[in-house]
Amino acid sequence: MIRRLLPVILALALWGCGGKAPSDTAADPALWVVKDADTTLYLFGTVHVLKPGLSWFDGGVKAAFDAADTLVLELVMPPDAEMQQIVAELGTHAPGTPLPDELPPVEAAKMRAALPEYGLSPDALDNSDPWLAATMLSVLPLRQLGYDDKQGAEPILTAAAKAQGKKIEGLETARQQLGYFDALPLPAQRKLLIETIDELPNAGSKIDQAVAAWRKGDADGLARLVNEDATSSPEVTEALLVRRNRNWAEWISRRMQRPGTVFVAVGAGHLAGNTSLQNELAKRGLQVERVQY
Repeated sequence: MIRRLLPVILALALWGCGGKAPSDTAADPALWVVKDADTTLYLFGTVHVLKPGLSWFDGGVKAAFDAADTLVLELVMPPDAEMQQIVAELGTHAPGTPLPDELPPVEAAKMRAALPEYGLSPDALDNSDPWLAATMLSVLPLRQLGYDDKQGAEPILTAAAKAQGKKIEGLETARQQLGYFDALPLPAQRKLLIETIDELPNAGSKIDQAVAAWRKGDADGLARLVNEDATSSPEVTEALLVRRNRNWAEWISRRMQRPGTVFVAVGAGHLAGNTSLQNELAKRGLQVERVQY
């Protein structure tokens, strides 16, 4: 998301980042591995929305992917009609008090003024829950700037996995993932929305720092951003980052008991900071090593 809480970014875009010269399309994001006698599991942090032309699916990342027999994503996207039904069920409510009327007047005015800039009517989100409105307002500026979720890491990995006949699994379902937002207390949802509205003018600059770190494989830089922003919304951080990392660490621990090579791709914010997935795995006695490539 375009807001201060980087760990719960749903759309992490590329915008004017300095990569590893000489190529302005080069990217070498971080990659980790967990191994035992008969199991190898790679951990790769993704960005979900990109512009065309960035070269990240090559080198060590591609070699690790090619070696895997299974691709594991945060979720395997359901058909569009099913996804729309889940969003409508969890993220909207019957007409009543318009959502902007639940916000401070300044943010309400900003929200109504922003929507026409993205081709929507000022009342387009009136029946949305605050978490869904925050998500929509986060993604809309990215699309306006030319970013496309079809260029994100997940579609590219999925297409490659299908072409190579790999098994594809999800750590969560779409209903589970959106349910984490829906289960947030209303005050936390409203805070999320207010922060998102206030950060709209900074859409490009806020993302730049995170993506520049990702692009260079700067895990420490990304961790600093995650740790800095995790304190602003502890309820959101606990629900969308900490708890999910614990769940995923349990899944990985169980998966390590079976042979094979697995490529796990999750949002880059989950692999950085004090509550990272790597730290959760270390608590369970699994040694995670950075892959040098």
